[in-house]
Amino acid sequence: MASLHGFAPTLKLGFAFSSLFSPKQKHPLVFPSSKRGFSLKFCDGSFKFQNPSFPPTKPNSYMRKKSVELDQFVTSDDEEEEEEEEEEMGDGFLEAIEELERMTREPSDVLEEMNDRLSARELQLVLVYFSQEGRDSWCALEVFDWLRKENRVDKETMELMVAIMCGWVKKLIMEKHGVDDVIDLLVNMNCVGLRPGFSMIEKVISLYWEMGEKDDAVLFVEEVLRRGISSNEDDPEKGGPTGYLAWKMMVEGDYRGAVRLVTRFREAGLKPDIYSYLVAMTAVVKELNELAKALRKLKSFSRAGLITEFDREDVELAEKYQSDLLADGARLSKWVIQDGSPSSIHGIIHERLLAMYICAGRGIEAERQLWEMKLLGKEAVGGLYDMVLAICASQKEAAATARLMIRMEVASSPQKKKSLSWLLRGYIKGGHFNEAAETVMKMLELGFYPDYLDRVAVMQGLRKRIQQYGNLDTYIKLCKSLYEANLIGACVCYLYIRKYKLWVVKMI
Repeated sequence: MASLHGFAPTLKLGFAFSSLFSPKQKHPLVFPSSKRGFSLKFCDGSFKFQNPSFPPTKPNSYMRKKSVELDQFVTSDDEEEEEEEEEEMGDGFLEAIEELERMTREPSDVLEEMNDRLSARELQLVLVYFSQEGRDSWCALEVFDWLRKENRVDKETMELMVAIMCGWVKKLIMEKHGVDDVIDLLVNMNCVGLRPGFSMIEKVISLYWEMGEKDDAVLFVEEVLRRGISSNEDDPEKGGPTGYLAWKMMVEGDYRGAVRLVTRFREAGLKPDIYSYLVAMTAVVKELNELAKALRKLKSFSRAGLITEFDREDVELAEKYQSDLLADGARLSKWVIQDGSPSSIHGIIHERLLAMYICAGRGIEAERQLWEMKLLGKEAVGGLYDMVLAICASQKEAAATARLMIRMEVASSPQKKKSLSWLLRGYIKGGHFNEAAETVMKMLELGFYPDYLDRVAVMQGLRKRIQQYGNLDTYIKLCKSLYEANLIGACVCYLYIRKYKLWVVKMI
């Protein structure tokens, strides 16, 4: 439920809206129709109100004088049913319009006096009449305020007023009004009790965004925070304007922009909503993931000879960018806790941090987040444990790897095989082929067959090490284990002896 509290308009509503509409302009006011098909058209200074549910009206001198034209557009195929629904528009409607335009009495007094003579449809039409371009929009607000106090605002009337307001906001944005005017309009609408079932602040952000006014969207949210206007005051855990705008940025792929937005507001003391921190942390994860994919692609291009190899400066720039992103994520996690976030989302915070460190390949930090989540009662899925295990193995973090392997003691056979496969690939990626060979042998002992490509990678890695260091023991043990498992035939171990430039062949 949208809510705007604590701000009364400093000027009369009529003056506040006087710059919105010019009688000389004849641009159509467009807004979404409700189920009953409200729409509004301007025709040479007059307007057409189209609604399949409103009955046709007979023209009279007052309507001709005011250059008002009411039309009905039939959508039903059953003409007999339509004829039964036809009824004359009451004289009370025309009298109400004339009396309200005189402005000699308060609108509430006029409507109170004519309450019994005005139907719900006629009151809706009064709203539309005064919301059109060139009319006194202040009167439309007064009419809605009276309807609300009289408990005559049904769902359809609320939809109509929201649609009218969206038209006003859109016109302000199109005419390049400042964000202060837009916010004043929101405050004024709240003063007359317009609280639709969705956030008008989010709607305004969407209007700015869809019309390409992204900088103004940022200024609008900044001013909303500065004034202390909340769109979800009843439920602070739900998203607010900052989180919604950051999400819009993230959807378009501007991950770093979403992080900077939340960081900028927080450092300016504007107190973004809690949801915005989680959105920004998600954006950090996505940006780290994009960085990792870009680096992998560049490395493949380099291996293919399509680009030159990375120099030290390029590597340092990439590492710094990654470190800056991680620092942003860590800072956001501290802020969300400092700002009094409920304990129910602390597990989500550590989950985001875990994803960051996994994307960045930081094994020790990722392992710490796993245990933090466990302490908070939020168990990470097994796949995340396996990813962290592979990262720690690739970095040869023996203690962390051993701690993570303890889980396997109570794991099922399929899970054990999966975890050992991740461990094996971690060792292969890190170039730790002796440890990789031991993992392959352990898998064979447990009755698990490593994937063919993994076995080949380990064998090739060990052969290269033989040429460098001349140690055959691990290679021979692995060949024997594979032979006993019927995974290879007679294995041949090659040892390059530099001194004599000869190949020595040993058969098992």
